[in-house]
Amino acid sequence: MTVAIALLSPTASSAPPADRIQGALSPDASSPDASSAPVDARAEAGAATGGALASPAAGAATEARGGATAAEPPPLVVPRVEIATRPPPLHVEYAQYGVALAAEISLDPGATCREQPGRFVPCILGSGGGLSVRGGYRSPGPWYFGGAYQFTKMDSSNLYRLGIFQQLRAEMRYLPDTGYRAAPYFSAGVGGVVYGNEWGVETGGALIFAGVGIELEVSRRAVIGVSCVYRPVLLAGWRDTAHHERETAIAQFVGFEFLLEVRTELGRR
Repeated sequence: MTVAIALLSPTASSAPPADRIQGALSPDASSPDASSAPVDARAEAGAATGGALASPAAGAATEARGGATAAEPPPLVVPRVEIATRPPPLHVEYAQYGVALAAEISLDPGATCREQPGRFVPCILGSGGGLSVRGGYRSPGPWYFGGAYQFTKMDSSNLYRLGIFQQLRAEMRYLPDTGYRAAPYFSAGVGGVVYGNEWGVETGGALIFAGVGIELEVSRRAVIGVSCVYRPVLLAGWRDTAHHERETAIAQFVGFEFLLEVRTELGRR
């Protein structure tokens, strides 16, 4: 009832027009502030939202790049490898000389010990042992040239008190450079021989030889070695002290030597 009285009362203020209510609720479209404010607000909100969205993405990309950089292994450093090579040989000339223990093994005395019909003839030329001395020139290359003197006491079947077989030889060696202290070599040479009782000369002849050996450098100035050679010897016929006739013969020997030699430097090239 109170509400009805208020509505019927003439003093009650009239309701505002509808257009004024709408204008109060919605701003005028012609006002620049009214039209731009929402747009600016929306732009700022969008920028803020985009920035907020872009910032994590950019950070994630930066972190990804940083992680990739940190995860990359350091560049591989290849060590410098130098191939070990032998130093060049010293081009030194030497005088090389020494002594050797020698053995002469008789393979075949030939006609020197040929059996004679109706009589026993002991062999006057058997195996033996002795000593040799040598000296020569050792070139800066693989060659050695020198000479040697050797005497050996031979088995003469007691026909000689002291049968001495003497040799004087010219010899050479070829020593290939192997780069090791032990070096093989090839040797060859020619020479002359004499044979007789107690350093006497009853017969003589010529010889040739060829063989192999090995040389070991104990130091730069000293070497030891062994050698083996084949040595055919041509001996002239003679009449021995027991009055047996010995025919001209080719005796065959195998010679072994154990040598010790030293070097004296002559110069360098």
